[in-house]
Amino acid sequence: MTQANRLSKTAQKLQNLPEFMRSFAMSKAFGSVIKYAGHSGVRFEKLSHNECVVSLKNKKKVQNHIGGIHAAAMALLAETATGFVFGMNVPDSKLPVIKKMDIDYVKRSTGDMRAVATLTDEQIQKIQTEEKGEVTVPVIITDEANVEPIKASMTWAWTAKRR
Repeated sequence: MTQANRLSKTAQKLQNLPEFMRSFAMSKAFGSVIKYAGHSGVRFEKLSHNECVVSLKNKKKVQNHIGGIHAAAMALLAETATGFVFGMNVPDSKLPVIKKMDIDYVKRSTGDMRAVATLTDEQIQKIQTEEKGEVTVPVIITDEANVEPIKASMTWAWTAKRR
């Protein structure tokens, strides 16, 4: 059984909105907290304790010199997806921090991109019960052609908040 925290309570409230409003409301709410994700146009499609799905349109503000999504924007997409699924499970008494980003750029991307980050039930249990620790969160990132131009995983850690 997953424990509720501030992020998961907010996500649950947004899930109660009509379906046509949900993604827009989540993107606005979470984009106002994580300003770079909001400025870049990261769009939240799904957020639960086990999975986060985000996407990014290939617009001018996130493009590289050859018209594709910039490498830094791809990393942002991976960090956002893994960070939010991780954040859904970190108790409010703990401080979440990114510890490591593993990214391999393997192919040229085409068009818009989508990231899907997932946690196992065992990882969730560890996050919610251990005083401090870390988990590596896998993320699958695909482009408009359904190709994986990058391979990525992010290691997130947590520790008790300082008083």
